[in-house]
Amino acid sequence: MKKLSIILLALLMVLPAGAQGLKRKPSKKDLIHINEVAGLKRKLDSLQQVVDSLRSCLAIDETIVESEIEENGIEYTPEVTDSLMNLWYQKTRSINPQSFEDFNMDSVSFSSNVSDSVMIQRLKDMNSFFTLPFNETVKNYMVLYSERMPSRMSTVMGLSEYYFPIFESTLARYNLPLELKYMAIIESMLNPVATSRAGARGMWQFMYSTARIYGLHIDSFIDERLDVEKAVDAAARYMRDSYRVFGDWALAISSYNCGAGNVSKAIRRAGGSREFWDIYPYLPRETRGYVPAFIGAMYAMTYYKEYSLFPSEVGMPARVDTFHISKKLHFQQINEVVGVSMDDLHNLNPQYIHDIIPGTAKDPCVLQLPYTWTPVFLSVNQDSLYNHRASQLMSEEIQRAAETRKSNQRIAYRVKSGDYLGRIASRYGVSVNNLKKWNNLKSNNLRVGQTLYIYKNGGYIPPAQKSSGS
Repeated sequence: MKKLSIILLALLMVLPAGAQGLKRKPSKKDLIHINEVAGLKRKLDSLQQVVDSLRSCLAIDETIVESEIEENGIEYTPEVTDSLMNLWYQKTRSINPQSFEDFNMDSVSFSSNVSDSVMIQRLKDMNSFFTLPFNETVKNYMVLYSERMPSRMSTVMGLSEYYFPIFESTLARYNLPLELKYMAIIESMLNPVATSRAGARGMWQFMYSTARIYGLHIDSFIDERLDVEKAVDAAARYMRDSYRVFGDWALAISSYNCGAGNVSKAIRRAGGSREFWDIYPYLPRETRGYVPAFIGAMYAMTYYKEYSLFPSEVGMPARVDTFHISKKLHFQQINEVVGVSMDDLHNLNPQYIHDIIPGTAKDPCVLQLPYTWTPVFLSVNQDSLYNHRASQLMSEEIQRAAETRKSNQRIAYRVKSGDYLGRIASRYGVSVNNLKKWNNLKSNNLRVGQTLYIYKNGGYIPPAQKSSGS
């Protein structure tokens, strides 16, 4: 309840001065101001429903007992502290580290054999729904995606052949620009199980509370942030809502990254301008590159042949069939009885986080298989499938899940005066190297007030290191 009060207080702070009424005859400027305040109040009223839904969402897995907070300076941060529209989410790292880990985009200046005039003309020829400006910042991202990471972009192009039709179908259903599909490249490089240090998950990088607000189901067996179709549907609804607020796609895209509250603050600091490049200097540093990166990714995916980039073979099936599972079923049962590989099961059904499909007669779950396996799956005796090593597999997986949950318990520690990595690592029984890895630290330097994420049992495994096999 204390955190809800803080959130509501932050919302009230965004109301401009004058919300208490005017003591003189209002001028035309004052009347405009009053209308703006009234609009903000209406939005605040509508936000109450969102706040109510958050009441059931605030108990996120990463809990920290109150005594630890008071005694050790630990601060629990649910990372959903922005306003109106910033009850959505704010990630500690805006651009997926898999995309830019080799580059400091704040200081880099890329050169290219392709002239500026050619790049400018290509942007014009794209005939995009979005305005595609050209400047040095945008150019850097155009060069980054088209020239500086060919292997990763070839993989993305291979994955896009499977995922983009799903995205386009969803975006079209909401009457949204199809180009929004490129946001998933910025968010996750099309990795459906991507996980950020802040806890954002999936191809569209939803935080827990944001996911719940947009109707994604999360429990011990299912995380629908990893469900490709449901996650893009939630992302589409988020973007639709954000565009209704800002009326500009560059601002809506930026808000997806840093929260609409930060975009609103940047607008106020820019004197009310809603032009992206006017508010650019006032956006959080991590967010400034988001729209340029979006343009860069769109450019590279359009002109990949000119850069001798070609889609990699990623092993995704051309077609899939969908089945409804009404009993608990383990991936390994399907693997051993039907023959479908564990890689295929993981790739097509990433939302089942412990390899168990928790279907019931009342609430069946979806299973997707390569269509080539459909005849075999249908021909298998269903009792034989569900009974095959059922007790052993289910109990082993549930035990592993419990151990993983315990080892992955995370706390957030706020750096105090006199702290250094060795002292913090010693206090929590972890290594300095792990502290740096978990928080993407390039040096041992810390600043007072900085938040460090700590996995007390050292159980966190970065997504790139997790095995996808059986």
